[in-house]
Amino acid sequence: MNQKILLFIFFVMISKVFLAQRDRVENLPSFDKRKIHYGFYLGLNQNDFKLNYKNSVIAEPDISIEPAVGFNVGLIAELRLHKNLSLRFEPGLMSNTKVISFNHLDISNPAQSIREVSSTFLHAPLVFKFSTDRYKNMRPYLLGGISYDYNFSSNEDNQDDNSAGQFRMKTHNFMYELGVGVDIYLYFFKFSPSIRGVFAINNETKYDDDPNSQWTAPINFMGTRGVFLNFAFE
Repeated sequence: MNQKILLFIFFVMISKVFLAQRDRVENLPSFDKRKIHYGFYLGLNQNDFKLNYKNSVIAEPDISIEPAVGFNVGLIAELRLHKNLSLRFEPGLMSNTKVISFNHLDISNPAQSIREVSSTFLHAPLVFKFSTDRYKNMRPYLLGGISYDYNFSSNEDNQDDNSAGQFRMKTHNFMYELGVGVDIYLYFFKFSPSIRGVFAINNETKYDDDPNSQWTAPINFMGTRGVFLNFAFE
């Protein structure tokens, strides 16, 4: 499953919900009058890395990333600031796996050229939600904000580095997020599917002790770039 499939699933789901809104009784008519409300979310993610190389490196680097689908789960606290604007805090856990191939090294020796990065994050976004006016039992919205990620699997403090087969990353990272979604008002609760892009602000690379390391010396910037498909229940 890749990012295009996640986008396809989201837009097919939304189009079917729009078609089903004709002649529906309005559910939860006073829901949006609450100042604060809570919920939780489940979802999928697919993350890879954005890579920039250093121009000063003599040997030509060739690094590729193979992402896999991971999972998200978390809580939601929403503060209504205006009838069309709210502030959301969505702390949760995110897991995913990426395989990094250093193709400029000896590809016949996976211990040299392959690093599997399995990560579990505390993902804590603080985002603004810009909503349209409600149409029957639907309300589309846009999301934008920043997030903090604590990488439990970073190995940043590990004394071993790539020369001992250990790929390290920074523990504390910051992202910005942009997304789109729709609130669907059901009989007992509000269901909100959304899709968003997540982009690293800081360089997540933990450089090897050797300044000429064939693994990390060529990297100028390596930061998370991903797509989240979330299903919120509020």
